[in-house]
Amino acid sequence: MERHVLGISGGRDSAALAVHMRQTRPELKLEYFFTDTGKELPEVYDFLGRLEGFLGVPIQRLNPDRDFDFWLREYNNFLPSPRTRWCTRQLKLLPFENWVRPDLDAGVNIFSYVAIRADENHREGLTSTHPNLQVVLPLRERGIDKGGVIELLEGAGIGLPEYYRWRSRSGCTFCFFQQKIEWVNLMREHPGAFEEAKRYEKNALEHGSPFTWSDRESLDELAAPERVAQIESDFKIRQERAKARRRPNALRPGEDPTLADLLEDGAGCLVCHK
Repeated sequence: MERHVLGISGGRDSAALAVHMRQTRPELKLEYFFTDTGKELPEVYDFLGRLEGFLGVPIQRLNPDRDFDFWLREYNNFLPSPRTRWCTRQLKLLPFENWVRPDLDAGVNIFSYVAIRADENHREGLTSTHPNLQVVLPLRERGIDKGGVIELLEGAGIGLPEYYRWRSRSGCTFCFFQQKIEWVNLMREHPGAFEEAKRYEKNALEHGSPFTWSDRESLDELAAPERVAQIESDFKIRQERAKARRRPNALRPGEDPTLADLLEDGAGCLVCHK
C-alpha cells in the first residue's frame, strides 16, 4: 500500500508544488495537509482557500494536541528562537509524525512531496525518520525555480499570498525569523497580533528568557517612532540597492522587488515557510 502526502505551508513554493502535481500527475491520489498552529496570519487562511478552489479538494488541517501556550509553559516560558526552535518541533513536525506514524508502522509506504526549488542548492529535504517514508522533490527534479513557481501560481489563477506585499514568509504571526521591517509592517497590518507578540515577549522576559522575538531588541524598543523611522529608512536603502542590481524583467519592467526578493536568505524554517 502507498500514501502520497504534500504539506502546504501557506507560502508560494508549496502551493506551486501542489499546482504542479495536480497538472502533471492528476491520477495521483494526493493528500494535502496544513499544520495549523492557530497563530497563523489571516492572509494564510485566505490563500489556502484560493488553493483549495483550484485543487478541488480540501486541505486537511493537522492541529497539534497542545497549543502554543501549553508548550511555552513546558519550555519554562522561554520564547522559541533560531537556536531553540521548539515551535517547529512541537507544533509542526510532531502533528505530522502522529498523522502518518500508524500507517508507517503498519508497513504502508508514504511518499512526502516537499517544495524545494531547483535554485535552492543550499536547502535539503527533511531527513526521513522511518524506512517507509520517502521524501520527493519534484520542483528540483523538474528544474523549477522561483520564476517558475510564480508562473505556476499565476497560470492557475491563484496568485501570490497577500502577505507578500509586506512580509517575506508565511508562518506564525510572531515568527522569530522575521526581520525588523517585517515587525514594523506587522504592527501596521495587524496591530492586535503585534500586541499579542509583545505580551508573549514581556511574559518570557519576566520568567528569565534570554530571547526577544527580534534579535537584541524588544518589540517595545522596536515600536518607538524614531526606531521605526530608522528601520524604514534602512530598508528603503536596501530596496534601492536591490533594484539597481536586479536584472530587468521583460514581462514586468516596472516591478519593484518584493520583500520576499529582498529578505529571502535561506534562513527560514523549511517546514513553516515553503
